[in-house]
Amino acid sequence: MAKVPHAKILIADDEPLYLRTTGDLLRKAGYECICVADAHAAVEALSRESFDLVLSDLNMPGNAKLELLHQGREQWPNIPLIVITGVPSLPTAIESVRLGIADYLLKPVKYDDLLSSVRRALARPASNQPAAERNDDERRALAARFPEIIGDSPPMLELFDVIDRVAKTDANILITGESGTGKEVTARAIHRHSSRTEHKFQVIDCTAVPETLFESVLFGHVKGSFTGAVSDQDGLLRECNHGTAFFDEIGELPFPLQAKLLRVIQEQTFTPVGKNTFVQVDTRFLCATNRNLEMEMNAGRFRRDLFYRLGVIHLELPPLRDRSGDVVLLAQRFLQALRPRDSQVQGFSDEVLSRFQEYDWPGNIRELRNVVERAVALEPTEWIQISALPPALNPSRKIDSVSSNSFDNKSRVQAMDQAEHDYLTALLEQHEGNVSQAAEQAGMSRQGMHKLLKKHEISASQFRD
Repeated sequence: MAKVPHAKILIADDEPLYLRTTGDLLRKAGYECICVADAHAAVEALSRESFDLVLSDLNMPGNAKLELLHQGREQWPNIPLIVITGVPSLPTAIESVRLGIADYLLKPVKYDDLLSSVRRALARPASNQPAAERNDDERRALAARFPEIIGDSPPMLELFDVIDRVAKTDANILITGESGTGKEVTARAIHRHSSRTEHKFQVIDCTAVPETLFESVLFGHVKGSFTGAVSDQDGLLRECNHGTAFFDEIGELPFPLQAKLLRVIQEQTFTPVGKNTFVQVDTRFLCATNRNLEMEMNAGRFRRDLFYRLGVIHLELPPLRDRSGDVVLLAQRFLQALRPRDSQVQGFSDEVLSRFQEYDWPGNIRELRNVVERAVALEPTEWIQISALPPALNPSRKIDSVSSNSFDNKSRVQAMDQAEHDYLTALLEQHEGNVSQAAEQAGMSRQGMHKLLKKHEISASQFRD
């Protein structure tokens, strides 16, 4: 894309070295730059002179409540504005998106990335139109960029805009939200839109690996380093070199390993078990949890320094009850995906769709998917009726009592296996897929719990994100 000749750029930042360096770099690229050290000076400059672009820091004097962004969008709506910050947060990112900024960059910014952002912003005028107020074509185009995430409600459009901006960076991201809100799906979308998309997206489930083996699984080991190490083995981190490591349920990471993970994030090196030399990696870290990490830190179960390293950007996913406009869209998509080829089910009755939109969905997207799958299996007609829904969505439906001859056609072993299966499922649902907590309540070891889950072919991951 060609550079706009003689474009005049206003740079506002309270870090003198950064201000001078950025101005010098852009001048060498042929742009005219005016540099100011706070938001008040930026507004004065905009009032006196004409600019083609504003490059602004967030955390500087006069901009504590994003005054420069708000005033700039109100008084000079046609001047593109790029935000550059060293202290990103989801609220400022969302507010920036609402105000129609051209880009949201994280310090330190590579020169090529900065120049590319400047050229894109100058090639098209800025818009102060919020994502949620775009026309139908623009909304569909934005949602279409993220086919793995279903939804076009205002909270989701804002999320799409933020993902689009942060995915381009290498910043570590902490994804939080209630169980079932789609944290892993969001992480995969970030990876797919990043510069690392051609490399591996490695899921590391912090609840699925026994603590005694975690270090070996993560960092690898050399032959003979411990009993059972019959050959050299690369760890998961090495396998996703140049890619993205997604730590699911990071709040479950054993405390002794948290310090080692912190060192990997800081230095991008680690030592395999039984080896004395370092292995260098280039990995981006995305993490997810439905735990309150602030409470975990206060209780001494999670390192505060690791939290700040992982959560350079914090994305909190909205629960389904806050995006009711997406419920019908999600239900229809699940119906298409889950309906067998020979099924006669065509859709949902109006009564069912109304009930879907009224319900709070405490289990979020996962609960909706399970409800649709159940209804497809039970509905004998072309249109899913309220009678095919579980009691939670159909309070008038009486729960069928289990008669004494329910197991007449089952052997004692089959009945006991079924009871054990149901018990394990109930435990995992109660603890949102947390194997450690489920094992503790059941009075067994974590390894014992994993053996039972394997026996019954139950995956704990289906009860969490």
